[in-house]
Amino acid sequence: MSGAPFVGVLALQGDVREHVEALETVGARSGAVRTLEEFRGCDAVVVPGGESTTMSRLALIDGWFEPLREARSAGMPMFGTCAGMIMLADQVLDARPDQETIGGLDVVVRRNAFGRQVDSFETDISVPVLGAEAFHAVFIRAPWVESVGSGVEVLAEISDGDRAGTIVAIRHGGLLATSFHPELTSDVRFHRYFVDMVRETV
Repeated sequence: MSGAPFVGVLALQGDVREHVEALETVGARSGAVRTLEEFRGCDAVVVPGGESTTMSRLALIDGWFEPLREARSAGMPMFGTCAGMIMLADQVLDARPDQETIGGLDVVVRRNAFGRQVDSFETDISVPVLGAEAFHAVFIRAPWVESVGSGVEVLAEISDGDRAGTIVAIRHGGLLATSFHPELTSDVRFHRYFVDMVRETV
């Protein structure tokens, strides 16, 4: 495509500013998306971290689910981090019975799988699609992926300790998701990877 893609950050809740800054660092145009009119100008969207139950309620109240699902079905790339991963998952364990998601990721995700706020942690993980250097991942009340469908690519797992083998980053076509918060570090490789995905599809 010609020019920089516009990657909106859905501003229901969470680390909106940090995502915008990371996306602009890697060459995208970006901004907070608060209205459906702003959303219609996006080439792709990031669904940031936050509290997934609250995000789902706000999305339902403000009428976001139908346009997000339609855009996703039409091929719009989407990147979900932490609660954003939950919002993109087809199935969520330990969620409210009435909690809705955007869907599209053929995965089963467990909400708050790593524990409460006090159980937040940081660790280095290997992400081969980003290169040889480890990625420093920040987990805050994070979900994890319990199982994936046949079309889902596992990008990263925790490699050591009692959490070894836990899936924490995935891609399914134009959908990317991480259990952790890449926007809370200075490492913008996940954002660059996503913007490259956007450039391939727009």
